[in-house]
Amino acid sequence: MTTRILVLKTGALGDVIRTTSILPGLVRRYGEAEIVWVTAHGARPLVEHHPLIARVEGLTPGDAAEADGLARRLAAEGPWDRLLSFDDEEPMCALATAVGGRELSGAYLDPEGKRAYTDDVAPWFEMGLLSREGKEEADRKKIANRRSHPEIFAAMLGIEMGRPGLYLTDAARERASAFFRERGALDHRPLIGLNTGAGGRWKTKELPVERTLRLAELLAEGCEGRPSFLVLGGPDEAERNRRLTALLGEAGLTVYDGGTDNGLLEFAALIEGVDLLISSDSMALHMGIALGRRIVCFFAPTSAAEIELYGQGEKVWSSAPDYCSYRPDADNSTVTAERIAAKALEVLAR
Repeated sequence: MTTRILVLKTGALGDVIRTTSILPGLVRRYGEAEIVWVTAHGARPLVEHHPLIARVEGLTPGDAAEADGLARRLAAEGPWDRLLSFDDEEPMCALATAVGGRELSGAYLDPEGKRAYTDDVAPWFEMGLLSREGKEEADRKKIANRRSHPEIFAAMLGIEMGRPGLYLTDAARERASAFFRERGALDHRPLIGLNTGAGGRWKTKELPVERTLRLAELLAEGCEGRPSFLVLGGPDEAERNRRLTALLGEAGLTVYDGGTDNGLLEFAALIEGVDLLISSDSMALHMGIALGRRIVCFFAPTSAAEIELYGQGEKVWSSAPDYCSYRPDADNSTVTAERIAAKALEVLAR
């Protein structure tokens, strides 16, 4: 008998990717499972090619009317055997409540219309803004936590811990191949991806341009062979990456600008082509993990413990007092080029 499972997870993009780690465990537990995933329209490419997902439904997060319409349609398809609701915004909680299911795990609206979550998912939600214990205790638990996201989710759902999956299209891979081929980018190995920006909100997630330049110089000195560098990022990093690319070139390093206007899967295909990805805590990191790349990642305002690398690499995190404070102005000065380079050379030497 087929078990019908509805997953609600719309954002952020990196979170959508890492939450796919639950899919292998769900299939192993329930055998024949029909899994439908609800996500943001912009995140659809990240999950719509996954072989364990039967169908993807898109919506605009925060649009109560759109969520209500989708809820009515999904409820009419019911009953759902298991509903997994991982977003805590009110429209998504309302959607989960309206759809219902034989077994709900996650966020919903209680009879008074207030946001709440089921007891089985407390280990995750009690570290967030919806915590029943208040923000101060949630922050304390976040700092004290030593379990990774997939480990926590597997334990909550009663499944084996799995790996996230990101499945690329042939078109995305061909575009990346053409990019590398036209530039001769695979002639100088290792090819090291530098995704050291972090968008606009989390300024201290990023490694400053000057520190990234120093990191590349240390890697060029310490690597066997002649390394080359692929500068990666999104629209918010356009000016930053142009400056970084220019500085790397002026330093005599072999550098390629990956651009900042790629589609999600095209960006992922570029990441798939590198020998090592050095990344901030961002979507690129989760793509690299899902694609099996060797990785070195760094952290200041966010939690390194939450990230599961599956033996693919190493982490560097801040030793400042406000590490894992989730403050956008957290001190990242102890995340040095020297510390990252040492880990990167170690990973490359394996």
